[in-house]
Amino acid sequence: MGALLLVILLVALVGSMPTWSHSRSWGYGPVGVSGFLVLVLVVLLLTGWL
Repeated sequence: MGALLLVILLVALVGSMPTWSHSRSWGYGPVGVSGFLVLVLVVLLLTGWL
């Protein structure tokens, strides 16, 4: 389950990068939020909470 969540969040992180044409006007906000969620998920996986 944790690995599936990690893959989904990584795809969301790549999809929200402002280099893509559909997300150019969004700025770096969505990338920061997605990156933070990936970081929290990785920490939870490494500590055994998830």
